Order: sequence, then structure tokens, then C-alpha cells
Amino acid sequence: MTPMVDIAFLLLIFYMVSTVFSMPQAMEINLPPVEDTNEVEVKESNLLTIRVDQEGRYWWNLKTPTPENLPLLLPSEINKPDSVLYVVNADTLRNLLLEQNRANSKLNTLILIHRDANYADMVNILDEIDLIERSWNDYTARQKGVKVDELTKEDKFSYRYAIGDWEERDDKIISSAMEQAVGRGEL
Repeated sequence: MTPMVDIAFLLLIFYMVSTVFSMPQAMEINLPPVEDTNEVEVKESNLLTIRVDQEGRYWWNLKTPTPENLPLLLPSEINKPDSVLYVVNADTLRNLLLEQNRANSKLNTLILIHRDANYADMVNILDEIDLIERSWNDYTARQKGVKVDELTKEDKFSYRYAIGDWEERDDKIISSAMEQAVGRGEL
């Protein structure tokens, strides 16, 4: 029995030493220093709001929503499975964010995720923002003939966004926007 226990422990040690452990997967988020937590005033004309409702539908609008300026639904993927009602098209989201940032260099994006929405929806938006930031800086570096690390602070593009809390008024805004979307035949 003793030699069998010795062999079991040797095998256990061998497998522990030779096994490749998976690296923890984490999303890198750069937070401002604690002393920079002052509130920043953002002009209404510089605000893009993206809302994700409990069904995973992506809604967007510029400025503060009013009955005349309700959020619009981002189009769904064309080749979605028949059992799925809505799947956001990543290219459409990326194009919206790029287009709005090109049109307004002072744009700030507010992301509001419904409390019952999937966590993956928030990750998808943050991934798109990261992709836009990287590709924008890569393009700028190629135009200047330098590496991305060598871009000056003025040349480097940093996407300005914040994640806010979904409130009761957001439920009312989305329900009104849904009524309009149904009237337009989008839902």
C-alpha cells in the first residue's frame, strides 16, 4: 500500500507541475484617480445615450429624450436565428459610435443597462468602444508615421463614456420609444 501512495503522490505532483493553468480573463478599465472624481458638466448637445433594455435591445439618442426626441432602435442582425427576436449588429453599433464621434469631437457617451439585461451586453459595448479607440489611434499613428506609443496626448484619441444607473424614468422612455418603433414597423 505504501508504494502505491508514493506513486499516487508522485503522479499528482507531476500533473500539478506540468499542467498549464488558464490565465484569468479580465477586462481592463482605466479609472480616474480618486482626487479627480469631481462632477463634470456635459452640454446636452454633446451627449449620446445608449440604453440596453431587459430584452437586450439597444436604443440610442442624442441629447435629452423628449416626446419628439425618443431613443431609436439599433437595427437587428439580418441573419439571426428564427427563434431570436433581436440580436444587435456589432457593425451597426460600431458605425453609430464612430459616426457620432466624427461629427462631434466633444461627444460623451452615457451607457445605461437595464438591471435585468445580460452582463454580456455591457461587455459588448465596452469592447466596441475599446476597438474604436485602438483603431482610431492606430490610424492616427500610421498617418503621422509613428508608433501608437509615440503619439502625443493631444493626438491620442480617448473615448469619453460613463456607465450610469438605470432609473424608473428610463423604463418610461423606452416604453414610449417602443410604441414609436412598433408604429414604424421596427418591432
